[in-house]
Amino acid sequence: MRFPAPLIPGRLLKRYKRFLADVELEDGGVVVAHCANPGSMLGLAAPGSVVWLSPAQNPARKLRFSWELVDSEGALVGINTGRANSLVGEALDQGRIPALDASGRVRREVPYGARSRVDFLLQKDGVKDCYLEVKSVTLKRSDGLAEFPDSVTARGARHLEELAAMVAGGHRAVLLFLVQRGDCREVGVARDIDPHYGEALDRARAQGVEVLCYSCEVSPEGVALDAPLPLAL
Repeated sequence: MRFPAPLIPGRLLKRYKRFLADVELEDGGVVVAHCANPGSMLGLAAPGSVVWLSPAQNPARKLRFSWELVDSEGALVGINTGRANSLVGEALDQGRIPALDASGRVRREVPYGARSRVDFLLQKDGVKDCYLEVKSVTLKRSDGLAEFPDSVTARGARHLEELAAMVAGGHRAVLLFLVQRGDCREVGVARDIDPHYGEALDRARAQGVEVLCYSCEVSPEGVALDAPLPLAL
C-alpha cells in the first residue's frame, strides 16, 4: 500500500483527546493532525518524536492532515489503525497470505455476532466460510517482541468470543495480528495490560480460532505486508 501523496515530516508536540495531535512542521508551522488510533500508543507518543503526516485528499475535510508514521528508536511504526484492513486486503488480493484462500469471494465489513462486523469474510464453493478479524499491533516494550493490546479492549475480547461462535457454527475463524513495524521477531499478548483479553484469546484458541501474525515493511513511501511471525504465548 503506497501513500497517495508524499508524507510530510514533523515533530510531535502532543497527542490529546486520543484522536488529535499537534505537530510542528519543518517550516516552524504547527498543525493539528487526525490520529486514527484508539489505543494508548504506549511508547509512541512522546513529545519531540519524529512523525510523518499524510495530507488530506478531500479539500473539504476539517483536519488537513493525518498522522501516519512515527520513528521509535530508529524503527518506523505505522500508527494509523485504519490502514490495517487496506494492507491485509491488498495482501489477500495478491495471494501473499498462504494460509488464507482468497481466490473466491472476499467481502468486507460483514455483520456477524451480536453487534459486530467482521473485517473480512472469505467465501468459496466447497470450503468453509472464513471469518477474518485484523488487529493492528504497534506496541514493543522488549527486544523483538510485539504485543497486543496496548490498552484494555473489551471490544477485542468480544470479537474473540464472536469468532469462537463462528467456529462452533461450523465455520473457520482467523485472528490476524498485523505488526505495523519491522523490528519485531514474534508477537505476544500484553496480559499485564489486559488480562481479560489474554484469557479470551486462550479460550478462543482452545475453541478452534486460528491466529496468524505478520510484520510490515514500513517506509515514508508506503506500508506493506512482510514476513509471518510466530505467536509467543
